[in-house]
Amino acid sequence: GKVCIVQKRDTKKMYAMKYMNKQKCIERDEVRNVFRELQIMQGLEHPFLVNLWYSFQDEEDMFMVVDLLLGGDLRYHLQQNVHFNEGTVKLYICELALSLDYLQRYHIIHRDIKPDNILLDEHGHVHITDFNIATVVKGSEKASSMAGTKPYMAPEVFQAFMDGGPGYSYPVDWWSLGITAYELLRGWRPYEIHSATPIDEILNMFKIERVHYSSTWCQGMIALLKKLLTKDPECRLSSLADIQSSPYLADINWDAVLEKAETPGFVPNKGRLNCDPTFELEEMILESKPLHKKKKRLAKNKSKDGAKESCSLNVHLQQCLETVRKEFIIFNREKLRRQQEQSGQTTSMDSRLSLQTHGKLQDGRNNNLLGHGCTKACSS
Repeated sequence: GKVCIVQKRDTKKMYAMKYMNKQKCIERDEVRNVFRELQIMQGLEHPFLVNLWYSFQDEEDMFMVVDLLLGGDLRYHLQQNVHFNEGTVKLYICELALSLDYLQRYHIIHRDIKPDNILLDEHGHVHITDFNIATVVKGSEKASSMAGTKPYMAPEVFQAFMDGGPGYSYPVDWWSLGITAYELLRGWRPYEIHSATPIDEILNMFKIERVHYSSTWCQGMIALLKKLLTKDPECRLSSLADIQSSPYLADINWDAVLEKAETPGFVPNKGRLNCDPTFELEEMILESKPLHKKKKRLAKNKSKDGAKESCSLNVHLQQCLETVRKEFIIFNREKLRRQQEQSGQTTSMDSRLSLQTHGKLQDGRNNNLLGHGCTKACSS
């Protein structure tokens, strides 16, 4: 998948548009993840999420139009050696806690909280993106599949995989929040875990290694991080109420945080591109099916040559493409709001999400151990 900036013609509003090639998604067995992401995002809207506005398709691609956030992701800023002070990270923790609490109310485990998946808006507020490997659990259900990015995954995820443990639930996202906050403050993570680190080694690290906290950090921040990085999920801070009970956050005005009335300590530079321009340029040069030539290409495909090309596709792939076409979920938040206003209804996230997810989303096999397939972007 790729991302570009688009403008809606009638409202002139700018958005980010992610587009994913259907054939490649089928070949990589990623269609299930794309559909899961769409189903989840249609039922959500929150100030600290990257919200879905529209989804549609054509013969080649599936499209998702979301909030445009030009402040870059936290991974980029870490790579630029930005120093995040305690006040900045404290506000990030509060904003992310509000969004995780919101997801929890809708029975969602994100499973991939990390700096790469936290985008900044132009004022410096954080927004969680990428629900590609999120899952929905109801009641006392537990998730069990190996999903996430190894350095940010909680001990119970690895234990469920290794010894068929009891599974895991919402606390895994709060562990990831703790790892992320630590990394933002220190510049590196508390455990030396990488994508290639064997799972038995990782579990051994959790048993024998102690997390070292900087002596320059205040005791309140250290105490909060320790509770987020508690290995036992039953004892870990894993709800908004838990976070709000922390003495370190006693001075927080949570209503002001939710309304984005608190000023972040770090504001992205508006005069620069908050991403790697080298990659953007390479994508534009190497793109074999550029978006701006799509109309001409699709018209050509409908000609005789296109028909021959279509026939050359194997029968199984054609069947899969037809299934994707039929089952793809078209969404228009703007239209939905208008309909609700006309009928005098208020938005019911609970009912929408339960309708979309009931019987459809379940935890199981996941193809993306290390996150997602749509992290890179191209300019348009």
